[in-house]
Amino acid sequence: QVQLVESGGGLVQAGGSLRLSCAASGSIRSINFMGWYRQAPGKQRELVARVSFAGTINYADSVKGRFTISRDNAKNTVDLQMNSLKPEDTAVYYCNARILTYGGTYNDDWGQGTQVTVSS
Repeated sequence: QVQLVESGGGLVQAGGSLRLSCAASGSIRSINFMGWYRQAPGKQRELVARVSFAGTINYADSVKGRFTISRDNAKNTVDLQMNSLKPEDTAVYYCNARILTYGGTYNDDWGQGTQVTVSS
């Protein structure tokens, strides 16, 4: 069993900043990718940013230059610093981890989601 526990999120005015944190725990041999996705009302879930175990980072074009993802492999945590927030960043943000289990299989695990609301 693996748990992803998220913290952060909330309500902020446009131009403001928020920080999201996620910690993975449980039966984890290693974690390949850790990252954040988001889903706005009426839209599909989309990748925001992700980072590999080796440190390779991918950002959605819409957040490049504004968001920064960081990861601590020793602690199995991933953070997302969000600056210069826009109303269109409003969504439920989900932590995601691609986990290698001790059984040798890869599983995609998700957090429960945290609401980010940016007012104009």
